Amino acid sequence: MNTISSPSSSDARVSRPASAWDLPRPFGTRTLVVLLLVLVVGFFAGQRVEMGRMLSLTGEGVLAAVGLRDNSQVLSGLGSIARSLFPPQISEQTEVARIEGFDRNRLPWFSRVETLETHEPKLNPETLQMEDRVERREVLIEPLGYLWHVAVKMLETFEIAVWATLIAIVLSAPLAWCSARNYAPNRLAYGLARSVVGLFRAVPELVSALFLVLAYGFGPIAGVLALALHSAGFLGKFYAEDIETADDKPQEALRAIGANKLKVMRFAVLPQVMPQFIAYTLYVLDRNVRMATVVGLVGAGGIGQELKGRYDMYNYAHVGTILIAIFLTVLVLDRIAARLRSRYG
Repeated sequence: MNTISSPSSSDARVSRPASAWDLPRPFGTRTLVVLLLVLVVGFFAGQRVEMGRMLSLTGEGVLAAVGLRDNSQVLSGLGSIARSLFPPQISEQTEVARIEGFDRNRLPWFSRVETLETHEPKLNPETLQMEDRVERREVLIEPLGYLWHVAVKMLETFEIAVWATLIAIVLSAPLAWCSARNYAPNRLAYGLARSVVGLFRAVPELVSALFLVLAYGFGPIAGVLALALHSAGFLGKFYAEDIETADDKPQEALRAIGANKLKVMRFAVLPQVMPQFIAYTLYVLDRNVRMATVVGLVGAGGIGQELKGRYDMYNYAHVGTILIAIFLTVLVLDRIAARLRSRYG
């Protein structure tokens, strides 16, 4: 019985000449022109923002750090900052005369009252001579006083972030519904919702906090509202995009049995997009904790307001304590958010 042998795969590859191969080019003339244009624009933009000076100063700092250069402006500046910030301030010292309703019998824990003497040269009006005079004043010393004060301010910052995130979720829910093309009631509602979402995202928190401080005064209210409005724009946009891209087959099945839009959303869309919703919300909460520090610089409450005050008074040791507290808080929240995302995402 005769058998017909089929050519092997190696024979098939060899039988095709190299001249017949047609490999697409990774880039063409248009790509090169666009890339060259981007480089030219980037070069002139870099000159305006002093990128060359930044690279020069950074290089000098690196050379000074490894001992190849005697001195560097950048390294000297960073060293001066480090010496000013550390060691961080932990204790608090308050003059007793400035404490309203001070009771010596009910001092805070671990605190004590001390008498400090200061020598100041003053002019004697009778002899018209400078004399060294001793002034005594009592102060209340709390060994962990400032650390406790920073902890309270960080708690306020966290509360600002939490309330801003909750308000943002409430605001973003109807915005996301109307911003989703497949669930918007009509084109007018869709366009209006998209415009509101874009407006919320376009105005930075710091800018809105400046105006809200004028309206509500100094304090956490302005910070909560500033963060909530911007976060609502962020969540509204991404919630709507996930709703639009959700798998349509479960939705069609529910529509076929007469389910309305609300039931379709509840039983077909939310189970699909809920992990992404949780991830977005946790990210916004983490970001709001960091931004609550920034908006506090303009008087919107929280640790940022304390940071601005201490910086303006050149109390850099206090600033160091605040920065360490912010770092530890963000680090802990990042780990908690990672655990929540891995559990519910």
